[in-house]
Amino acid sequence: MTSATHPEVAALLERAHRIGSDARNTNYAGGNTSVKANGTDPVTGDDTELLWVKGSGGDLGTLTEAGLAVLRLDRVRALKKVYPGVEREDEMVAAFAYCLHGKGGAAPSIDTAMHALVEAAHVDHLHPDSGIALACATEGEKLTAECFSDKVAWVDWRRPGFQLGLDIAAVKEANPRAVGVILGGHGITAWGETSDECEHNALWMIRTAETFLQERGRAEPFGPEWAGREPLPEERRRERAAALAPLIRGLASTDRPQVGHFTDTEPVLDFLARAEHPRLAALGTSCPDHFLRTKVRPLVLDLPSDAPLNEAAARLKELHGEYREAYRAYYERHASPDSPAMRGADPAIVLVPGVGMFSFGKDKQTARVAGEFYLNAINVMRGAEAVSSYAPIEESEKFRIEYWELEEAKLRRMPKAKPLATRVALVTGAGSGIGKAIAHRLVAEGACVVVADIDAANASSVAEDLGGADKALAVPVDVTSEEEIAAAFRAAALAFGGVDLVVNNAGISISKPLLETTARDWDLQHDIMARGSFLVSREAARMMTAQNLGGDIVYIASKNAVFAGPNNIAYSATKADQAHQVRLLAAELGEHGIRVNGINPDGVVRGSGIFAAGWGAQRAATYGIEEEKLGEFYAQRTILKREVLPEHVANAVFALTGGELTHTTGLHVPVDAGVAAAFLR
Repeated sequence: MTSATHPEVAALLERAHRIGSDARNTNYAGGNTSVKANGTDPVTGDDTELLWVKGSGGDLGTLTEAGLAVLRLDRVRALKKVYPGVEREDEMVAAFAYCLHGKGGAAPSIDTAMHALVEAAHVDHLHPDSGIALACATEGEKLTAECFSDKVAWVDWRRPGFQLGLDIAAVKEANPRAVGVILGGHGITAWGETSDECEHNALWMIRTAETFLQERGRAEPFGPEWAGREPLPEERRRERAAALAPLIRGLASTDRPQVGHFTDTEPVLDFLARAEHPRLAALGTSCPDHFLRTKVRPLVLDLPSDAPLNEAAARLKELHGEYREAYRAYYERHASPDSPAMRGADPAIVLVPGVGMFSFGKDKQTARVAGEFYLNAINVMRGAEAVSSYAPIEESEKFRIEYWELEEAKLRRMPKAKPLATRVALVTGAGSGIGKAIAHRLVAEGACVVVADIDAANASSVAEDLGGADKALAVPVDVTSEEEIAAAFRAAALAFGGVDLVVNNAGISISKPLLETTARDWDLQHDIMARGSFLVSREAARMMTAQNLGGDIVYIASKNAVFAGPNNIAYSATKADQAHQVRLLAAELGEHGIRVNGINPDGVVRGSGIFAAGWGAQRAATYGIEEEKLGEFYAQRTILKREVLPEHVANAVFALTGGELTHTTGLHVPVDAGVAAAFLR
């Protein structure tokens, strides 16, 4: 907030933050709050009544003043005179542009009319699970009266828009004792003459509904336990989830690549362990915010919890095909000639009894939030079934919202996706130096990154710097251990659904003359880099082939793979091994759409973990110079006379994987500022 923030707007933002910080009150980016108050006309200097309302796409918990749309209230209300009727109400959204005050702030949302037309200074529209449970119950209107008496009125389902605003305003006028309404199939709206009164009324409605559902509800709303669908023990459950995740992600990415998220919380597992879950899941979600994120219904595996993994995989493929056919039929049943094109027929939510829920989206946050929304839907089903029966809005109404031109326009306003959006990368040795720079570049270009490093503290620090759990995951990995590598890929599958891009960067360097190089030196050098790269690439190939989405494997090799220098037998021989692994794997994995390429850096001194760990001192001694001048020395022996930094290697990784070199595999890219003796032949 600025120093000039209107005091009523300041109160509105504080209220929004309090309400939005509690998931019981509304879902992420769901609902909106508003205030009506006098402001100054920037032309005349006169007072004019304004409406500040959360703009399209914002989140209450993090709402800022810039996220508010600001409109002239008299102009919005004057739209009633030109309202052409419900069949043309979408035209009213464009009319809001002529009602803006000054620069107008954020884009007005479809709910703007609701806030403007209701005669109250403050209005909150929210999507609490308890309120939606009443809104989606077969006897919702009757239950609302029993729960709230005449303090809360009922409004039949209507798609959000200008007419809904008129409906709520009329109901409020006809019910002077009411402090809010339950919107059939949708959520709640509350009001008050002060910010505190509005917040009190909204929270009173939510908590009263929660108490009503708890006290009136039956004990097992999802039915009895279903033998064979009970949750697996945690270790087995997560092992099975990690094994299924790449397959499911691949299926969910048939139309367009997706990032995944896995949830095995108790409410999800309990829902899937109950006899009624197939019926309820088939009914789909109801609140518009829910099914816009989760699609109209999930894909549900119909096998016992402990079914053999190969049987589960085969059945998931069958069900996915059936889901796509059913979704296309749903689209064709309801689409009109002017409907937006079908956006994709893959599920956003996949439920596996005994294991949990897999959710998908264009990035990790979207995938995670989709899962949170389906958990909201489970809570809604539980509440509705506890006191009545769950009755979501009609399928045709769901389609009208899912393929609403206003939703399509919102999608068109979204910024263009970054080049590596939806891709999941695993970088070894990412806790420092070149690996850290690569991790930063990949995240900057839209990827999710698994920061793998033998130093757990360094890995965690890098992951935190990259933006936390929606961007990066830290995993401690010793690349000489098959078990730790497998565990890292399992962690990636649970966090993001799988892996698409692997960078073999972990390494050490032992610089000694031949006669001083011990067998232990040789074995250690080869175990970490040659054997380690092989093990990581093998695990990557397993996951990438399971996903069937192609992929990239990049080896950070070295100029020394092709250049013979003194006192470097163990390191250079290992780099030559890695270089040939690139060629061998490029030839073998190409049929799966997996590209394998290498990068040959040289002289990366600044920020390098290897150089800082003693390699720099050894190489400086070999060349007879001071260690702090090693970077300058390397630069001066190059054709370009430029020092190579970790960021330059990261740039090369992006060049190979960012989408332009789609037909390149088996290539080694020098990043050495030009060393003629290392030119590839």
